[in-house]
Amino acid sequence: MKIQLKRVYEAESPDDGFRILADRLWPRGIKKEALHLDFWAKEVAPSTALRKRYHQDGKFEDFKADYTQELLVNPAFASFLEMLKPHKVITLLTASKLIEKSALPILKEAISKNPPKTS
Repeated sequence: MKIQLKRVYEAESPDDGFRILADRLWPRGIKKEALHLDFWAKEVAPSTALRKRYHQDGKFEDFKADYTQELLVNPAFASFLEMLKPHKVITLLTASKLIEKSALPILKEAISKNPPKTS
C-alpha cells in the first residue's frame, strides 16, 4: 500500500487514491462539499487533550510517543485498518501547516507497522 501525505489546501490529484482527512476538527475555510474526501477519520486523529497539549508545548517527540500510544489502545484504529484493505493508494490529509510535524507521519508509520491484513 502506498501512503501519501498532503495538506487539505493542496489541489486534488487523480493519483491521490482513497482520500482520508485525519484531523479531528474540520479545516477552516473549506466547505464540506468543496473538499473531496472518501473518509473523515476523526476517530483515529489525536484526542482533543493531546492536540491541545501539543499546541501549547510544541514538543513533537512527546506528541509522537503519546499519539502512537493512543492509536495502540484505540478500538477505532483496528476498524480503520480494516477499511484500508481494498485500497492500493491512500492519501492522508491535514490542515496543519507543517505536515512533517503533524499527526500524519505518525499515523502513516502506525499503518505501515500494522498493515491491513488482506484475505
